[in-house]
Amino acid sequence: MRRVVATLVAAFAWTSTAAAADDGACAVAAALAQTDVGLPRVASAIHKTQRLDIAAMGTGSSILAGPGGTDLAYPARLQAVLSKRLNGVEVKVASYAKPRQLAADMVKELRKLLTGAKPALVIWQTGTADAIRGIDPDEFRQALDEGVGALQAAGVDIILMNMQYSPRTESMIAIHTYAENMRWVAQQHDMPLFDRFAIMKHWSELGTFDLSAASPNIETAARVHDCIGQLLADVIVEGAKISRAQNRPIQ
Repeated sequence: MRRVVATLVAAFAWTSTAAAADDGACAVAAALAQTDVGLPRVASAIHKTQRLDIAAMGTGSSILAGPGGTDLAYPARLQAVLSKRLNGVEVKVASYAKPRQLAADMVKELRKLLTGAKPALVIWQTGTADAIRGIDPDEFRQALDEGVGALQAAGVDIILMNMQYSPRTESMIAIHTYAENMRWVAQQHDMPLFDRFAIMKHWSELGTFDLSAASPNIETAARVHDCIGQLLADVIVEGAKISRAQNRPIQ
């Protein structure tokens, strides 16, 4: 009986993610997911090897719990979207997400990652745990600088992704200080910042998604992750300057 219930829950959530593209929810925030910063290693991997390896380094907000959660979280959705959009390219998005990690902790994980996997792109989602624990913003920025420097020295493209937006916590946690530090680091290192905070706030203010609940239901969470995956794909395709012949829009 439990297996049947779990299957039904996962199926319901999957149906909801498919509906996200149909109702135009993702496109509402498309203007906030544009970049004029190039991703040369991604472009090289696509053109020279026809394979694109991406590492998604994140915390708890990069994970969806429950039945089928891994397949519904944004790393898996990003892989699915890019696989459809990039003609003849094998796409692999590996998720390295651990809850409650500080940016400084993640720098160590990034260095370990570079000793084994050789991704063309690392999506580094961070900031929430540091904000909650009140880590000194200068220390947070220094950790970002160190991690980004190590990745760039290894010849890896990077997209920084900031924290989720929640109307319940925006006034309780000094999110903006950490978000601005991430923006500054992205500008200094000439790399894209995926402003998830601004995107989700835009959705909330327009009523696209109800993000006011203390624990968003699995349907809402799955749809948000699906849209994040689609908008990230836009940034990657745009940054790699993929031609129309290679970039096949999702039908």
